[in-house]
Amino acid sequence: MTPPPPARDAGHGGQLGHAGRWRPGGRGDGGQASVELALVLPLVALLLLTVVHVALVARDQNLVTHAAREAARAAAVDDDPDAARRAAERAGPLDPSRMDVRVGERGDVGTPVRVLVRYSSPVRIPLLRALVGATGLEAQATMRVER
Repeated sequence: MTPPPPARDAGHGGQLGHAGRWRPGGRGDGGQASVELALVLPLVALLLLTVVHVALVARDQNLVTHAAREAARAAAVDDDPDAARRAAERAGPLDPSRMDVRVGERGDVGTPVRVLVRYSSPVRIPLLRALVGATGLEAQATMRVER
């Protein structure tokens, strides 16, 4: 024979507890999960925004590396000092006002010419601007002078 269910407190309500026992009082744990979510959700959102920011900085680093290669190629085939800067600016969607292109000494045909590109990657996510400043990126490339 099975035992009868526990008696309920008729005057105060109640709930079934964790162990299957009836708890008088009517207070549950339903609000605790909401409070925990409210406390953790901003941290999770900040973490996700940080991951997006890191991905954007990595993209900019790839673009800076590409700009350095393009600038080195231009410096290798053109003796105009501004050719490398123009090539770096056309290499991708980087802001030219945040870019610095430096070309090393250009020698005779067959000697290496080195180009250094520096770029200040902006913080594109408004909530992170207060926490993180612009990130300095740089890349260099070397090619042999052809003409």
